Amino acid sequence: MDHSKAPVLEALAEFHEQGIVPFTPPGHKQGRGADPRVVDVVGEGVFTSDVLGPNGLDDRLLRHGVLQQAQELMADAVGADHTFFSTCGSSLSVKSAMLAVAGPHEKLIVVRHAHKSVISGLIISGVSPVWVHPHWDGERHLSHPPGPDEVRRAFEAEPEAKGMLLVTPTDYGTCGDIKAIAEVCHEFDKPLIVDEAWGAHLPFHPDLPPWAMDADADLCVTSVHKMGVAVEQSSVFHLQGSRVDPAVLKAREDILGTTSASSLVYATVDGWRRQMVEQGDKLLSTALSLAERVRTEIDGLPGLRVMGEREFVGPDLAASFDPLKVVVDLAELGISGYQASDWLRSSRRVTVGLSDHRRIVAMITVADDEQTASALVSALRDLVAAAKGMERPPQVDLPRPGDLELRTVMLPRDAFFGETEQVAADKAVGRVAAEMISPYPPGAPALVPGEVITREMLEYLRSGLAAGMQLPDPADSQLDSVRVVKDPA
Repeated sequence: MDHSKAPVLEALAEFHEQGIVPFTPPGHKQGRGADPRVVDVVGEGVFTSDVLGPNGLDDRLLRHGVLQQAQELMADAVGADHTFFSTCGSSLSVKSAMLAVAGPHEKLIVVRHAHKSVISGLIISGVSPVWVHPHWDGERHLSHPPGPDEVRRAFEAEPEAKGMLLVTPTDYGTCGDIKAIAEVCHEFDKPLIVDEAWGAHLPFHPDLPPWAMDADADLCVTSVHKMGVAVEQSSVFHLQGSRVDPAVLKAREDILGTTSASSLVYATVDGWRRQMVEQGDKLLSTALSLAERVRTEIDGLPGLRVMGEREFVGPDLAASFDPLKVVVDLAELGISGYQASDWLRSSRRVTVGLSDHRRIVAMITVADDEQTASALVSALRDLVAAAKGMERPPQVDLPRPGDLELRTVMLPRDAFFGETEQVAADKAVGRVAAEMISPYPPGAPALVPGEVITREMLEYLRSGLAAGMQLPDPADSQLDSVRVVKDPA
């Protein structure tokens, strides 16, 4: 296929050239109705490139197939049979993928450290999760994707499960052995879904970890706005083989997705595909070299330790690691990742993507250069000096790996939509959770509806909140109380 083409971008350019006068949404009419104060901040291009699909980018009946052509080019670029664009992020894409494989009360094997969007998919669909627990690193308090042995045991225990959902890479850049897990799934003639939200770049360079389609997964979801260079909410899902019907997948996406898709998302995804096919290897080689230098310089700063393959990869850990994730351990510095993240933004105007009780994670992409890399290293050098004057962080009551594996007694949907009540936190132990509670980022729920609440889990979450953890989803943001399934008594 001709990858110099970018059908959505070309259609958008043609729309501008034709000088079409729209009497359709969006109501700002190419920005003519936009408040100048808004235009001053976001720019005119946001509005002039915000065009409806039907009777905008394409004709009324979509006879030019603009979006279809763009999706076919993307599939060809990565070696998939089918690709679908999503303008609602991978949160929508992963739900569509799950619903294409399993339906209400059917079982799906799901890795327990999945993102909250996966748990939302379970709640919406009524699918019954068969949990596979990740590889826990108790020393560093990290989770990594499970291995094929854990997946095999799950299928042997629950042979009626319709498939499996794996999350790789994690937010820390650690990756599972997709190929080995796919082989296990296919032995049972079941599809493997890979939530590869952090892996949009993986198909385009040989020195990066293996990606889902090359590793024989059936269905994969990826966020182009994360490690790619499209705008926020940009996501694609790729399909290969015959275990998942593409028509069923499209139908599931159709009931969840918007009928007012953003041309900004489509155009930037389309352009990113062209850029990666034409220049991806060179751009990613530069990014990898830059990341290696950044990692070395940061690791040389006193009190900072950059984590990588030595800490992450090995038996019962991860299978590989994405070096574009710069994971910095602050334990020797004596401050938390929450403190570091806040200080870096307020004092040095540098932001990082993830922070936890002892780490921060900075991502390097093809957009970075010597200037941005130097800004990160310089800010961290200043952080080392500033840390001496910071208060010691509150202690987070970190649970042992076994304490993270809670007992599920109800379907997530039944617990979430059933009768509930709000009870004091000290009265919630032993009750069944009716809400998600997700440290964010990475947004993997520590507590899922239908699970029995334990004292250890509550102590972890409440102490984490006091130390700076973000918990965006509980009804009581201070966690003085918890929403639980109503006691029939």
